[in-house]
Amino acid sequence: MQDKYIRKIGKASKWSYNVVIPKEIMKKYGWREKMKLRIVDKGRGKVEISDWRG
Repeated sequence: MQDKYIRKIGKASKWSYNVVIPKEIMKKYGWREKMKLRIVDKGRGKVEISDWRG
């Protein structure tokens, strides 16, 4: 794990939180603003983020 990708969790509203994704990762996976992503809780503190279609 690279230290430059360590991020803090911010509170977005009463029911949700946000994490800033680095520009390099957005570009690597071809993600864009307002794109739908699937978030899966893998347990033991791990979360998987992927395109909702794939």
